[in-house]
Amino acid sequence: MSALVDGLINDNLIPLKPYESARRLYAGGQDWLNANESPFANPYDVDASNFNRYPSCQPEAVVSNYAKYAGVADKQLIVTRGADEGIELLIRTFCTPGKDNILICPPTYGMYAISAETCDIGIKKVPLNADFSLDVDAICSTDDVNLVFICAPNNPTGTSVNEADLTRVLNHFTNSALVVVDEAYIEFDASSTWAGKLDEFSNLVILRTLSKAFALAGLRCGFALANEDVIGAMMKVIAPYPIPEPVAQIAANALSKENIVRLHAQVDILNTEKQRLRDALAAIEGFTLVGDTKANFVLFHYEASSALMAYLVSQGMLIRDQSKQMNLNHCLRATVGSPEQNDRLMALINTFMSETGASM
Repeated sequence: MSALVDGLINDNLIPLKPYESARRLYAGGQDWLNANESPFANPYDVDASNFNRYPSCQPEAVVSNYAKYAGVADKQLIVTRGADEGIELLIRTFCTPGKDNILICPPTYGMYAISAETCDIGIKKVPLNADFSLDVDAICSTDDVNLVFICAPNNPTGTSVNEADLTRVLNHFTNSALVVVDEAYIEFDASSTWAGKLDEFSNLVILRTLSKAFALAGLRCGFALANEDVIGAMMKVIAPYPIPEPVAQIAANALSKENIVRLHAQVDILNTEKQRLRDALAAIEGFTLVGDTKANFVLFHYEASSALMAYLVSQGMLIRDQSKQMNLNHCLRATVGSPEQNDRLMALINTFMSETGASM
């Protein structure tokens, strides 16, 4: 860094490294199966007649359409630039830099920690149990936290959260912390949503996104669901024009009745492909499926994961190495793609096994 940057940069940012997103890790690829994106690219039209005007902070059609979809009141919802902005808004709103802490349960989504670190917020970690369930006793014995982040279904394990466990966590932190349930993948585990329990738990916050099942990762549109007081506090921090007009138009359209029908049909296709991919991986000697099926990816263990990963990258097939995650050594995560992408992934894996002399 230059002397000017060295002298001005926030002290807490000096040791940090940028988050290794899927696009930062690799400059190119033929098949992108490393970011849990949908393989579907659905068409949308936009009206440019208002592009010369600043957009609404909270587009009415998006708020009302998503509230109806999620089964909550309009006042219990805030639209954000992806669920990632929701994470950051919660930390900036409810944590004081250099003083407060969040709690995370690794292995889990990396942006909880990244957002906390960039805001100079402490991070307390309570690892998941060996079966990837919550260690509720340890969570409830952790003091001095303002936010508890629980990814459900969990990324990268694809596991759900036990209702009794989460209820206990919510009750324990009733008067001391917000419990943030990240439901980015909830369309793949729809019966497990907590959206209907906002009135029951005043400290419950739910994060949602259009990036996964809605096939709109490029749109950067997410939501936080919570009681009105929490939403009101977050509105103090959010940018004045966070949702671009084209994003608002497409999001409102995606939430129409006919497009929600399409959403469910595409989720069904992905679930079928997910099981086909799991069956194919499980049939290979040395491969062990890890976690569960409640998202749009498959996590598996293979001792020679680094060599396999390098081979797949050389062939333009990009999946995600999760070995840096706690208790996921030699684990790889593959997004469920189109049938053609999944077939190519398995063909490449089988070729690698054959060329390296591994048992089949």
